[in-house]
Amino acid sequence: MRGNIKVLIIDDSALARKLLSDILSSEPGIEVVGVAPDAFIATRKIKQLKPDVLTLDIEMPKMNGLTFLEKLMRAHPMPVIMVSSLTSKGAEATIKALSLGAIDFITKPTTNLSTTMEEMRQDLVTKVKIAASVHLARPRTTIMNVAPKLSMDAVIERASFDHDKARSETVVAIGASTGGTVAIDHILRHLPPDFPPVVIVQHMPPLFTESFAKRANANSALEIREAKDFDRLMRGHALVAPGGKHMLVYMDAQGLYVNVKDGPPVNRHKPSVDVLFRSVANSLGPNAIGIILTGMGDDGARGIKEMRGAGAFTIAQDEESCVVFGMPRVAINMGGVKKILPLDDIAPFIINMSKERQETNGL
Repeated sequence: MRGNIKVLIIDDSALARKLLSDILSSEPGIEVVGVAPDAFIATRKIKQLKPDVLTLDIEMPKMNGLTFLEKLMRAHPMPVIMVSSLTSKGAEATIKALSLGAIDFITKPTTNLSTTMEEMRQDLVTKVKIAASVHLARPRTTIMNVAPKLSMDAVIERASFDHDKARSETVVAIGASTGGTVAIDHILRHLPPDFPPVVIVQHMPPLFTESFAKRANANSALEIREAKDFDRLMRGHALVAPGGKHMLVYMDAQGLYVNVKDGPPVNRHKPSVDVLFRSVANSLGPNAIGIILTGMGDDGARGIKEMRGAGAFTIAQDEESCVVFGMPRVAINMGGVKKILPLDDIAPFIINMSKERQETNGL
């Protein structure tokens, strides 16, 4: 039987080190084996203590967290959870950290400490357990058994696709969580500039989704940005659901657009993949492609099943290429997935599929 998960906390703030240490030490199955105030002390302690997971502050003296992370991932890859401030600067640095190989991130508590501290505790413990189960060279299956708070019924009702609204344009809907920023960026950077509209839900808080969209935009031939209410879906464009809001796709006389709205968390997430996928099933039916990527939990599994039931083509990222095979595995087990593909094969596949649909429809 495996022993406790050994965690090393790296943060220049004594208060932050104590806070993180107290949270993790109180959780059965997790052992804080040490703390370090900077990257140089951390390097020595990694060799001495051999932790399973690191928590790493972005802003540190002598060597910042990003520089340390980059060196670490080259010399000794291991699971890292970033600790970020809830600011634009913190969001930009966190997105870069994820691209460098960090597994996930948590944000430091700000106001309303009684609420945010409990949320932070649950978030930190869950992500440390997930990170400890991930082998960076070959990801393993893992699902956290966290009971959902609400289903997508709380935000959008299910409806049968109206075939009188049938249209030839294809829309690609993508949903992801842990490991998703890198996976989504990988797909988007391989799509041509005239590709059909793409709508994306990546589990992230406000500010972080905007930074993610900007970074993805710099790497892609598509125009990628955070969605605003009533944005139109257009070829060559990708819209990312803003953190803290749900994104839904609707149709009117002028075509397709997104509704960005508040509402309760669905499957503990806002934005929720299930909400986006149900809206796509309702509005587009067979004229859509649904893709569920790496992530923990089951958000998106029910929605992608509804997409498939409405005639959409549905794809799941395979276990080998996932950081966390939770969301795709649940979707596959529920019967919502038509094809399972490695991450490298998804972009070529949907490019070919969109071309075939264009030719079939005489576009």
